Formats: sequence, structure tokens, C-alpha cells
Amino acid sequence: MPWWSWRPGHAGGVEPETRSRIAEDGNIRVGPPAQREPAHDRASTERTLTKDMPTTVAPVTLCRIGEALDLLDIRYLADGYGSLLAMWERHAVLFALEGPEDEILVMRARPHSTVPPDWADRAYRVVNEWNLAGRFGKAYVGDPTERGQLPVYAEIQVPLRAGAHDALLVEMVDSGQTMSAAFVDWLHDEGALL
Repeated sequence: MPWWSWRPGHAGGVEPETRSRIAEDGNIRVGPPAQREPAHDRASTERTLTKDMPTTVAPVTLCRIGEALDLLDIRYLADGYGSLLAMWERHAVLFALEGPEDEILVMRARPHSTVPPDWADRAYRVVNEWNLAGRFGKAYVGDPTERGQLPVYAEIQVPLRAGAHDALLVEMVDSGQTMSAAFVDWLHDEGALL
């Protein structure tokens, strides 16, 4: 099931748990995330979190991505199909491993708002403007939804066949979610598309 058609309560036949944390046996739990306290200074928190992490390079797995999200205090759901989904007020971000050997970390953002089909030309111009000026991620207009609306995406793909140490993985996940938020804010403000 594609992540954009995810709906509450669906977990690929698995009963939802009460938390989104990684279980001790390495399985990812599904269901609504537990309440968390608001974050204070994110930069100093990230430095504190990654300061004493081991520098051993290991394969990137969905469990490790979930651990990075937990360390960053980002609530998420597992969709039961090998992806993690974090949702904010204006957008959602899919965290997945893709490629023939699940060696590519993909962080794909989609604003909840879509674009009417008669704004297609404007949507392409705005997305191209982001791609010319933006850093790290690419943006694109997706195929029309069932209601004929155009979704807009931004994504980062990082090949990690060689693996990564924990601090680098946390930094990549944090950069992906930060870029996603900046993209969606830009679409609502300067891009004037949503």
C-alpha cells in the first residue's frame, strides 16, 4: 500500500500497539505514538544525543531509522509495508529504504494540501524554482489523485550501501525532516502555491 493512502487503524493486518518505539526484539510497533514533551533547543539536544554515540559503521535498517526518529523526538507510525511515517500539521514525511538491496535511504515529504489541476503550470514553475534555489532535496509534482488534485513532493535519497554510524544517521534524518518543513513552509509562503 502506498504511504499516501495510509489511513488510521490500518497496519497491514497487524494489531496496533500503543507506542511507535522500536521493540526490544527489533520489530517495529505500529499504532499511535505516545505523547512526548515539547522539544527545547533542538541543536543542543542533537549534539548531546550524538556526542557519545559509537562510531561503528553498520548497515542502515528500518529499526535504526526508527531509533534515530525516537532520539530526535519525532513521533511516527509504521505502515506495515517497510516504511515509517511521521506527520505534522501541514505535511507528512515517509522514511523508507528502497533500491535492490534496500540500500537507499529515502525521505519523502508530501504536504497535506494539494493543487487543483488548473494550477498545474503554476505548480511546475514553483517546484522548479525550489529546485533551482533549494539545497539537498528535489521537489516534483505527482500524478493526479483520485479526485484529480495534484500532490507536491520533496525528497532526499541517500545511497548507504556502505552503511553509516549512528550520529550520521541521526543527522541525515534530522536534515530530511528539517528540509521537508522548510519546503512546505516555502510552498505556503514565498511559493504561494498552497
